[in-house]
Amino acid sequence: MNNDTLAHAMSAIMNYEKIGRKEIVVHPTSKVMKKVFELLQNSRYLGAAETVTAAKGGYIKVNLLGAINKCGVIKPRFAVSWDEIEKFEKRYLPAKDIGIIIVSTEEGMMTHKEAKEKGKGGRLIAYCY
Repeated sequence: MNNDTLAHAMSAIMNYEKIGRKEIVVHPTSKVMKKVFELLQNSRYLGAAETVTAAKGGYIKVNLLGAINKCGVIKPRFAVSWDEIEKFEKRYLPAKDIGIIIVSTEEGMMTHKEAKEKGKGGRLIAYCY
């Protein structure tokens, strides 16, 4: 049994991207994972993601576009205010305006750019570039 399903999924996506696969099946799933995949789709890092419910929990089929150089979860899940996000941009992203950091705010999950625009802080979840 795996303790962090999101970390396992992000690691699997990285491995499949490196070897050039076009599709990955991720299981087990979680609501957080589905929202992270949705944000990655909106930012054009992932293709279509299809959720399939099965007898034992279900799984997600994700089409890979070959657009990810690196992705992962941020542990521990740092609490940040909107004006501290830039410090973590420098830590997790390679350059300014390249990649995204996913932040969980009281209004739901969003990218770090949206959080800075809205003036919202929260917990850092994952990064991708």
